[in-house]
Formats: sequence, structure tokens, C-alpha cells
Amino acid sequence: MIILQQTILIIEDDRKLAGLLSEYLTKYDFLTIAVEDFNRVMETFEACQPDLVLLDVNLPKFDGFYWCRQIRKFSLCPILFISARENEMDQVMALENGADDYITKPFHYEVVVAKIRSNLRRASGSYAQSLEERTMDAGELKLYPERYVMQFAGKAAELSQKESLLLEALMDRNGRVVSREQLLDLMWSDEQFIDDNTLNVYITRVRKKLKALGADGMVETVRGAGYRLRSDGGDNV
Repeated sequence: MIILQQTILIIEDDRKLAGLLSEYLTKYDFLTIAVEDFNRVMETFEACQPDLVLLDVNLPKFDGFYWCRQIRKFSLCPILFISARENEMDQVMALENGADDYITKPFHYEVVVAKIRSNLRRASGSYAQSLEERTMDAGELKLYPERYVMQFAGKAAELSQKESLLLEALMDRNGRVVSREQLLDLMWSDEQFIDDNTLNVYITRVRKKLKALGADGMVETVRGAGYRLRSDGGDNV
């Protein structure tokens, strides 16, 4: 049986760190490509079509937030920030711009590999795949979890992996409350601690995308309990 290597694109201007990351990931049978010309980041991305991106914040010319937005215009592949900037706002900005995770430097390489594998599993749906595409419905809202796409009233929007997980959890219990703890455990089950504000960021992002489709108010806050999906609309608190 032929096993295809998964490609990791490293966008990091510290060449020593990029080399160490590449060397370590290669030991785990990943194919790594590091950006060398930061005037041609998107050209490199399009050429290698990576399965996952490791992205620094501080980069020449444009920062990582900019490149994250550019990648999100064309791809839903997992994007993991790796940065020495520990400021909470930097982490929020990374998530707001489409990132799936944020790893602060210095880090243990084992943690990086674990996070890469976790995000790749979610992206590929390797837990359970079938020939027929899975869909979920709640009123006029339809979710395609394997493609990270939602539709409402004939219009569609793309989601990040974690946005799709969040919406899937709410749709699975349509009309019933899903606690914050349940959502945190589902979306970050492999991590010991996640800032409480992180979930708020994803709730806000999903609400904005629903609103853009004309589905404002579908994600309702139940104070002291959690959130629920209201296919007939609800309070957007």
C-alpha cells in the first residue's frame, strides 16, 4: 500500500527555526516546504498545495495575519500560528483572521507534532469517512461538515474547521442548549487549557457568517448555560 506524505508549508523567516522544524517533522514522515522568498508566499503556497501551514506572525513585508487572510481566500487547510508573541490580542487576531490554532514560542516539538496531527485528522475526516457526503439540516440551514461549507436560503459560506465543529454541535442539538464546557471539550479536546475568550471569538465569527447569509439570530446565548441553535431565529446576545 502506498502512503502519501502530507505536506506542511512553513512560513517562518528564522531560517534556523524553519530548518529545525523541517528536520523534526521529516522524522514523522511529513513532507516539509519552507518559504524562502517572502515576496512569493502565495506562489509557493499554490505550487505545493499544502495539507497544513505553520505560520509566524512577524515576517518581512507583511505579517502573518495578512498571509492568513490571503490563504483563507483560496483554501480551508489548517493554519497553525507559531509565534513568540504571547499577547492575548495577537491570539484573538490570529483566530479572527482564520487560523485554527496558536502555538507560542518556545515550544516543545512534540506538542507541535500533536497539534499538527490533530488538525490534519479533523481536516481529512480520517476518524470516519464514507463514500456519501454527510450533511446536516436545521430549517433552511444546511451544513456540509466534510467540506466546511454552510448554506442558507440558496447562499453559501465557507467555514474554518473549528467553526464547522461549533456549528455541527449546535445543529446536532437543534433547539437544545449546548454548554460552553461541551463546546470547549469538542473543539479543543487535545489541549489542557483554552482561554475562555477563545470560544467567544468563534461564536462571533459563526454569527457574522450566518448574518451575511441572512440567518441573523440563529445562534442564541442562554445566559449561565451555553448556546443553542434556533432554526426559527432568536436573540443574538
